[in-house]
Amino acid sequence: MSITPLAAVPSARRTAPVFRGRIGRDARSGHYAVPHRYRLHLSTACPDGLRLAVGHSLLGLDASCPVTLLPPVPDCPGGGHSALRPLYEASAHHYTGPALAPVLSDDWSGRIVSTHAPDILRDLDRFGPQGRTRLYPAGLESVIEAVERMCAEGIEEAAQRAGRADADPAERAAALDVLLDTLGRLERRLGAEEYLADDRLTAADVELWVTLVQLDTVHRCHLDAAAVHRIADHRALWAYARRLAARPGFGRHLDLDGIARRHHGRCQGLEAAGAAVQILDWAGHAADSPDASRR
Repeated sequence: MSITPLAAVPSARRTAPVFRGRIGRDARSGHYAVPHRYRLHLSTACPDGLRLAVGHSLLGLDASCPVTLLPPVPDCPGGGHSALRPLYEASAHHYTGPALAPVLSDDWSGRIVSTHAPDILRDLDRFGPQGRTRLYPAGLESVIEAVERMCAEGIEEAAQRAGRADADPAERAAALDVLLDTLGRLERRLGAEEYLADDRLTAADVELWVTLVQLDTVHRCHLDAAAVHRIADHRALWAYARRLAARPGFGRHLDLDGIARRHHGRCQGLEAAGAAVQILDWAGHAADSPDASRR
């Protein structure tokens, strides 16, 4: 069997390398989809970790791909986790940077397969029995990718710019317009459909739900109250978020205390009046999940 060496790719957003190994469809790929070989290491307080935790549950991989949960606040300088350091040191020669999460590791070799969350979720979609529901169904790739861009640029980045205390007021207003326009387009879609793509639950819904969690639990803390009320006025969008929070696989992964601790440990911005205007009762809706009693 030919093993493709792991490639550590530098990232402008991280000081640690991004490992981009992929899980193939057969043994020729080196990393192939076999039960009990791989392990996820993540914190659900981190957006990428929450996406992976939700996707992992929806795919029913608890038995075939175990998850190691990490603390919300990293315990090493530079944002790293001491529990991940042996994996990084085994995977990158003379590695001295932070051991960042999330990580998909190979228990057979004790090395990292990938630290790139979008690749990891797509590869996990290859696990499991044939015929089950897929998060990335054939023919919907472009729709899912469009939602991912909307979430990253139209919601996440726009909300950050709109809440920057050191930005020009006109810049903040423009960013808020982008955010509201994006939410409006999603509102119109969800006013007529239960899900974002082909009336079925897909990775697009995982992406949007986690982005809405971040918007309400993190980004609104830096917005003024009027802006938060305008955001909350998208009733179909937040009803959709509430429905998913009450579903098995979504709400049970919410660590609201961990999200708050992570935010306060990383954030350099100023709190604004919007911090007092909670849009959803996430804890209450998560408690409505049918499997809440197992948390």
